[in-house]
Amino acid sequence: MKITDVKVWLVEGVKYNWTLLKIYTDEGVTGVGEATNWPGSQIVEAAAIEAGQRIIGLDPMRTDFIWTKLYRDLNWVGPFGASMCAISGIDMALLDLKAKKLGVPMYELLGGAFRTKIRLYANYWFTGGGHNAEDYARQARKVMDAGFKGVKFDPFAHVNYLYGEDLNVDLGLSKAQQDRAFKVSEAVREAIGPDADMMIETHAMLNYKTAVTMAERLAQLDITWYEEPAGPENANTLRAFRERIDPKVSICVGERHYTRHGIRDLLEKHVVDVIMPDITRCGGPSEMKRMATMAEIFNVLLAPHNPNGPLSTLASAQVCAAVPNFFRQEFIFNDVPWRDEIISHPMDIQDGCLVLSERPGLGVDLIELEMEKHPGIRTPKKAFYI
Repeated sequence: MKITDVKVWLVEGVKYNWTLLKIYTDEGVTGVGEATNWPGSQIVEAAAIEAGQRIIGLDPMRTDFIWTKLYRDLNWVGPFGASMCAISGIDMALLDLKAKKLGVPMYELLGGAFRTKIRLYANYWFTGGGHNAEDYARQARKVMDAGFKGVKFDPFAHVNYLYGEDLNVDLGLSKAQQDRAFKVSEAVREAIGPDADMMIETHAMLNYKTAVTMAERLAQLDITWYEEPAGPENANTLRAFRERIDPKVSICVGERHYTRHGIRDLLEKHVVDVIMPDITRCGGPSEMKRMATMAEIFNVLLAPHNPNGPLSTLASAQVCAAVPNFFRQEFIFNDVPWRDEIISHPMDIQDGCLVLSERPGLGVDLIELEMEKHPGIRTPKKAFYI
């Protein structure tokens, strides 16, 4: 069996474009994948097209060989970023194709299932109303009513940055802004109750002093984790942060850490409690499984980052099914109505969990005609952090 073609589509999502792809073979077996990243989806699209051309004629069953070949070929233009997004999407599609050829769910290729119900937490649930305690509490209650047991949000959004508008270059918050962020968080905790997970996102958009101050204040709300209090550039910054804050506050990072090489320093310095690699960035399902195994050595949990399209959600869940150290998976609560229309089977969401089917591969195919009804937006959107 040989790869004959790779097609790439940009499809409009609720926040930004999804980069979706499909691998074709001379035996008629196909596989689908996702390489979404943002901003700059057209850069990722171009990288996926370029990487796709490099695998024409290869045997799609040699998944690790193709991953390594692309990693080494594209290393010259950078081992991370758009190059790794392209590799991630191709790896996902190859594993989907291979599993479909063998007639098994993808998780069987990753070692078999520990579980097939994947517990989710909600993000992008706060899209209605203003950035105030009352509106956030009202929307958080809707999430709980839908059966979810956890929410994530950035209480510092709007009070500090609107990307390009009112950006504080020192990444600080005034006392009033700090109080407003805390009141929003406090209201959400009261709305969801003491037993639900509450993840606090910062997007590494706070300076060190402010991040420490807010971590100390939010600790009293029993937060599940404090996300990205520092950027991915230097693990020593996280180490200093870890030493300053309440040890009961868990630190979660990883959405901007690519491959197993990118998390090694974090794990060896013991500065992270939860890793959150993004399957469309980190190297695909093959690499996320390797990262989860590395994290297991250090007793660190896996909670995939996933503000992407439906294939990202399904593929992340396949990895979560196959690892012992799974914790939670991110899920976009308010999404575009065509999310389930562009795939052949809708996602099965029950009581805040994604229930995996026994269908081969990811369990779905892409519906090309439906994708073409929702083409990606070619004019760059203003970036907005969630």
